[in-house]
Amino acid sequence: MASLTLPSPSQTMPSARLVPSQRLPLPLFPRRRTSDLPFDGAPCLSRCIRAQNAAKCDVSEPLDFGNGKPTIPVLNARTLPKFYESTSLQNTVNRTSSRLKLFSGTANPTLSREIARYMGKELSKINIKRFADGEIYVQLQESVRGCDVYLIQPTCPPANENLMELLIMIDACRRASAKNITAVIPYFGYARADRKTQGRESIGAKLVANVLTKSGADRVLACDLHSGQSMGYFDIPVDHVYCQPVILDYLASKTISSNDLVVVSPDVGGVARARAFAKKLSDAPLAIVDKRRHAHNVAEVMNLIGDVKGKVAVMVDDMIDTAGTIAKGAELLHQEGAREVYACCTHAVFSPPAIERLSSGLFQEVIVTNTLPVAEKNYFPQLTILSVANLLGETIWRVHDDGSVSSIFQ
Repeated sequence: MASLTLPSPSQTMPSARLVPSQRLPLPLFPRRRTSDLPFDGAPCLSRCIRAQNAAKCDVSEPLDFGNGKPTIPVLNARTLPKFYESTSLQNTVNRTSSRLKLFSGTANPTLSREIARYMGKELSKINIKRFADGEIYVQLQESVRGCDVYLIQPTCPPANENLMELLIMIDACRRASAKNITAVIPYFGYARADRKTQGRESIGAKLVANVLTKSGADRVLACDLHSGQSMGYFDIPVDHVYCQPVILDYLASKTISSNDLVVVSPDVGGVARARAFAKKLSDAPLAIVDKRRHAHNVAEVMNLIGDVKGKVAVMVDDMIDTAGTIAKGAELLHQEGAREVYACCTHAVFSPPAIERLSSGLFQEVIVTNTLPVAEKNYFPQLTILSVANLLGETIWRVHDDGSVSSIFQ
């Protein structure tokens, strides 16, 4: 029986280099949980690595607020209720915090550790094995009865195996009497199969939503879904986390003049995403690459809508798979006189021949996040990887505390 165990922090690559950032006028998270702070450091929403240093993202930097259990203020007014003078409130806080459990699957354990570190907690113990015939075995190593459980597992390649592992983890928690089970899916596989484009096709996104619901999940937390309509496929609540603040925070450190900047959507379907991105960048102008797709994973660029001559073009998309769309778009931008081209996306799928296309010199920089683990063999000099651990950690805290998630992105 083959066994898969999560790597310990000592087995990870050296810590990543911190890139200084200048803040955009983004909403700040509230100050909270000041005790049990697991780290000290400069404020930063994201931590990134440059791939040419051959280092993996290990520890995300804290924001400019503490983290840990809430601090109870000292109240001296004589008219205060006795409740504030007793230990009842502190005991309630401790009990609520102890009932939050974080479990990691095997798809992206590094991101899971970063999320746990941000939240000031440790990952709960879980045993995940593979039998000789490929079947998956899951056993929780601690009690989750009555707990608020969060299972961190992107359904990235191999998508079917990671999805099945997540379903078995959910089933194990349900049978162990967990009170609430939230599937934290940084990358939601099958999200592109969200509609029928021709007859006799399946809608994979709807099927996966049904399976997750039937397995026992009470809530889903996903990052940058391919299309917002996928949220409607679920019969349970879905929290849609936008990773734009992480990328915007990093772009602010580039100190690119707003007069030189133009945001480009690589296709018509991503215009809304690019427009929202441009609005956060001092309402930068918008350009659109019009393309025609003749087959799956094959794109043909036709023309450009907008002016990019002498500009720094920032191409924004939700994912890069084979990089055909974004590479041909970059070629067109250079032909139209763009000075530099940056590629920004949340999900770095990087299916062949993506690396060859992205490292061919078309891009000044390719900026992605760690919702999927990027294999070291896929590193190239222009690649920058940002961590979304702080963003996901704050979202989990707010869901656990019944707080607002949407206010993070306003």
